Amino acid sequence: MVIKVVKNFFSRIFSGMFRGNRELRLGFYGPPNAGKTSLANRVCKDFTGEEIGTVSKIPHETRNVQFKEKVEIDYKGKKLMFKMIDTPGIATKIDYEEFLKYKVKKKDAKKRAKEATQGVIEAIKWLDDMDMVVIVLDATENPYNQVNITIIGNLVARKIPILIVANKADLGKADVKKIESAFPEYDVVGISAKTGKNMEEFYESVFKISKKI
Repeated sequence: MVIKVVKNFFSRIFSGMFRGNRELRLGFYGPPNAGKTSLANRVCKDFTGEEIGTVSKIPHETRNVQFKEKVEIDYKGKKLMFKMIDTPGIATKIDYEEFLKYKVKKKDAKKRAKEATQGVIEAIKWLDDMDMVVIVLDATENPYNQVNITIIGNLVARKIPILIVANKADLGKADVKKIESAFPEYDVVGISAKTGKNMEEFYESVFKISKKI
């Protein structure tokens, strides 16, 4: 009995030591233009001074998985090291005509649509490498749709810890409570990646969910 207690004690110590040095893979997932890259940029800027990617009003601006390693988040004296992974917006169908609305030339629009479709496939493949995922939703949009259900379903099947972010909470049309009602079994944080609103609550939630890993 004594030997078992001693073994458990040292097991907890060593697992804590290794966990502390480990780089957790944190993925940003969600539909196009929800603000995934904006949020990833803000986090990286807060703790490294550098951004991870380009933001645009044109959907599917992020068409490849992009990441930044060694992002150490320091929150209230606690530190965690992350590999931040920003993924293309998940969509069930990507039509080149969607880009024409933003005055993108037809040839370029078709190229973007093809790249965006490949990006969705790539993003789903990357799920197998994630330690935890932040699902970024637009708080001004209806959360009840096939894309959001599909993303969450994939994560649940892989038993990956989830934090849902209701982004654009600074806008008048934002309805964070609607997202909370849509996904009551998950932590939901209303933020604005653009203004930095409620980022403290976001970091607190990240640390809370990291304990499940």
